[in-house]
Amino acid sequence: MHIAIVGGGALGLLHAAKLASTEAEVTVWTRTERQSVLLADEGIRLLELDEAGAAGEASRQPAKIARVSSRSLSAAANEAEAGCEGQQQAPDWILVTVKQADLTRELLRALRKLAAAHTAFLFLQNGIGHLELAAQELPELPLFIGVTTEGALRQDGRTVRHTGRGQLWLGRASGKGQAAGKKDENQQIMLQNTLQLAGFTVLLSKTMNNRVYEKLLINAIINPLTAIFDVTNGELPQHSARLRLMRALYEETNEILRVAGGAELGEGAWERVLAVCAATSANVSSMLSDVRAGRPTEVQWINGGVSSLARRVGMKSPLNDAMSEMVRHLQDDRR
Repeated sequence: MHIAIVGGGALGLLHAAKLASTEAEVTVWTRTERQSVLLADEGIRLLELDEAGAAGEASRQPAKIARVSSRSLSAAANEAEAGCEGQQQAPDWILVTVKQADLTRELLRALRKLAAAHTAFLFLQNGIGHLELAAQELPELPLFIGVTTEGALRQDGRTVRHTGRGQLWLGRASGKGQAAGKKDENQQIMLQNTLQLAGFTVLLSKTMNNRVYEKLLINAIINPLTAIFDVTNGELPQHSARLRLMRALYEETNEILRVAGGAELGEGAWERVLAVCAATSANVSSMLSDVRAGRPTEVQWINGGVSSLARRVGMKSPLNDAMSEMVRHLQDDRR
């Protein structure tokens, strides 16, 4: 199986490095030529969890070097369009791990050049709204959604630390032209088996709408608050005032997702938020990492996405509005 990873961030490097330990052919398509050369020449340096890693402790194991193929996305797309000799065969799966701000029409059109009729796409973004864009640009291709709670931190262009074990749920995206069939089931099972061989816990789901909304709920609480308070995931609920704010944001977001999105998150959703904090206790959330680095965050697709859902049905979202505004001010101050 040939699997291409789009994006050389924490999530992309983690999946590429671990998949390289299987019999799969792994290619990483990066934004820059510089990173692609680095990965192709030196491989991915993976700092794995030790047995204590489930509690979020730093790994004491030696780094593993994973050898992968790598090209910049623009170079690979140009070669595919030109029909250059010696280029790789189209992948069986394309795992899109870029942040939502980078998931543009231009990127999707480049990926279309690199896909074949059999190529399936798995999207691993945090927010909502991107699948509609993907369906417009990739109408004939099978599209899947992934929801993951794995923790990872990129330390440099080739080094990634696995900071917390989680689960990956995946299933077919709903929408026009996206009806599931036997071929889709076989594709999912093949990917599931390969990811499990790589050490991931993978579960298939036919109710991905609920999975997406549960992940959005978790991200809408943990990401902005860790960015605002400048704390790790595990530290967030350890102060009573922060915990009260987490609970209030949970109540608002959960109600909006139920009424406006039709989510059925069931009992225990609050406990699952706290469980993610515990399972990824040492993790620096992607939003906090972006704020510290002065990069744009995904807040407009996470808390802003919740606020957008609320507006559609005439609901108020004061806490999610406040999260979006505060994080935007933080990222502006760091620039």
